[in-house]
Amino acid sequence: MMIKAIKKPPTALTRALLMTSLVASTPHLAFADHAEKAEFFEEVTIVGTKQAAQQVTGAAQVISDDDLEIFAYSDIQRILRSVPGVNLQVEDGYGLRPNIGIRGVPTERSARVVLLEDNVPIAPAPYSASSAYYFPTMGRMYSVEVLKGPSAITQGPNTIGGAINFVSTPIPTVSEGNLVLDVGEDSTTRIHANYGSTLSNGLGFVLETHQWKSDGYQSIDNSNTNTGLDVEDYTAKFSYAPTDSRHALEFKYQYAQQNSNQSYLGLTDADFKANPYRRYGVSQLDNIATEHNQVILRHEFTINDDATLTTTAYNNEHKRSWYKLQKLNGDSWGNVISDINVGDANAAALQAVLDGGDSDPGAVRLRDNNRQYYSRGIAVKLDLQTGMHDLEVGLRIHEDEEDRLQHDDNHTQLGGALVLDSVGELGAAGNRVQQAKALSLYVHDTITMGDWVLTPGVRFEDIELTRREYTGGSNRVLDPSKNRDNSVTAVLPSMGVLYQVNDELSVLAGVHSGFGSPTTKEGTQEEESINYEFGGRYQSDELSVELIGFLNDYDNLVGECTASSGGSDCTIGDTFNGGTAIVKGLEFSLNNRFDLGSDVSMPLAFVYTYTDSQFDSTFDSEFFGDVEAGADIPYIPQQQMTLSLGLEQGDVRLNASVNYVDAVCVNASCGAFEKTEASTTLDLSANYQVNSDLSVFARLENATAEEDIVGRQPYGARPNKARTAAMGMRLSF
Repeated sequence: MMIKAIKKPPTALTRALLMTSLVASTPHLAFADHAEKAEFFEEVTIVGTKQAAQQVTGAAQVISDDDLEIFAYSDIQRILRSVPGVNLQVEDGYGLRPNIGIRGVPTERSARVVLLEDNVPIAPAPYSASSAYYFPTMGRMYSVEVLKGPSAITQGPNTIGGAINFVSTPIPTVSEGNLVLDVGEDSTTRIHANYGSTLSNGLGFVLETHQWKSDGYQSIDNSNTNTGLDVEDYTAKFSYAPTDSRHALEFKYQYAQQNSNQSYLGLTDADFKANPYRRYGVSQLDNIATEHNQVILRHEFTINDDATLTTTAYNNEHKRSWYKLQKLNGDSWGNVISDINVGDANAAALQAVLDGGDSDPGAVRLRDNNRQYYSRGIAVKLDLQTGMHDLEVGLRIHEDEEDRLQHDDNHTQLGGALVLDSVGELGAAGNRVQQAKALSLYVHDTITMGDWVLTPGVRFEDIELTRREYTGGSNRVLDPSKNRDNSVTAVLPSMGVLYQVNDELSVLAGVHSGFGSPTTKEGTQEEESINYEFGGRYQSDELSVELIGFLNDYDNLVGECTASSGGSDCTIGDTFNGGTAIVKGLEFSLNNRFDLGSDVSMPLAFVYTYTDSQFDSTFDSEFFGDVEAGADIPYIPQQQMTLSLGLEQGDVRLNASVNYVDAVCVNASCGAFEKTEASTTLDLSANYQVNSDLSVFARLENATAEEDIVGRQPYGARPNKARTAAMGMRLSF
């Protein structure tokens, strides 16, 4: 049976926010778009602007609000194609639970990348269960910051790849409102509305809602169930910063709920070739319902002209109930797909079930992956400018938790429908609590000496981890024999150097200690590496070029068993040592704007990433499999690139973006049916500015209708998103 317990109506506060946002969306005022932002904008960003990113001693990119408007994407994975060094593993085509890696770190559920919203950790449980089963709604974001190398040392706990900060709509300094309407194929609709202002007495606010629905681009055999999504998101921010006070306050509340008919079951290769957008009928009950609450309270105290103290308290709570296929006849669906692909003796019988044939009684097992999370803490940051020093000192006290109370149900497939056979015991499929308590401290100094900029830094992490397992369902009885405890302390130094050769050219280099938080599994070490980067930047008028080489030297690469990685022969949540490894590569980006005359210009952007990622040792692991030294690390493409080209004249703007990604191995052995296909995707967009307040746009994703195997995890071949057209409007008022 499908569990919908956490799919509840919005609270009274949520309903009030929705009504206020709808009222605010009515165009009855006139004011400028992209107005200046109020007090706390600098506190929620790490870099701030593209211009500031050019001065950072490490690699850093900012995707601005103007950039986001060009294609009006809702999928973060399409947006991040414009950032070199970022690896993406496509799963659902919408970016609901994206798989993001940076500079060779594993992509599964973005677990090894520090994810932040408004400079606050946003993963459901960043230390105890860092897999991002919640991800911020990208369609409501104002900008995105990506930090790599020593520039990311101020964020943690995972410092090997880097950090991504999502900046939500800031409070404007003047009255400002925006309404975006977006409609497209597959009954897709999106509404994004916000309104805010700052009064003369220092009181500011912004109210916002984002509504996103779609029937999905896949179809399920023998079922009327769609493969789409229904996402509701509400945000309210209030600030108080009188001009005559040294104190400033900001309060943020954000609520989101999602219901999507997403499955971990992919396709066999033969079925993919016949119809890549098919879903087997046996997955017709697969559904995830989530609910997320975030509260942030900030206080800023201006000590004097050179010193500012900022205190941030935060609390994130997340619930999810993912009711999805677990096993067939006691075997994982990953093995089912594999057996059919290789022509196992049982392949015909297994294929018959996938094609809608009757199964053995109770053979189709579904699991309610029911989990609750919290992540809370308090962070204090001191900014001090004195002489040649710009010093930043940060302290964070943090705790988080993942609580699993899961059960399995057995079904029988009869006539293409799933019939409930038996309900499993509550907690029998997972009854445990993982917790983490962490103390973090960092010191980061920017020392400017003429043409030189030095950024020494150090980060300290002290982490305590516990895991407790229970029997007795919701009436929990502790099983002391399964207690797990672990603790780790890490000191992570970093150094970045930038030299300004002349007004246009600068060179940079950096080194820092990489660290990945461990779990409670006995014998698994924390992830450790020494990371290097070096390169240069050139900036002249409209031309901007950056070339950076990087090398991550792993002392211990760690893999985590997750359902999303197709884990079937390991315990979900456990981590495994992967031994020594080397990841090295090159990141290149070029941006320019050509004047073609007659008021016509052509913006051009090119991003290229080369990555060579290999295991350095030979070993056998229940997670990595049989690994030979020199084998590729899974899901890290050797080459990927994005070319974006536009034509602009007056109020008309046309853009095209071509993205290429190499084929990748999905595991270390990289045998038959264990590799994706190289993929090239073309997206097109058109924007027309009707007047100063109104613009219209159109978008075509995957314009050439490519049908590639872009992933094989969790269970089977998965396609890129089908060709999809959309159109919409933006109204500023």
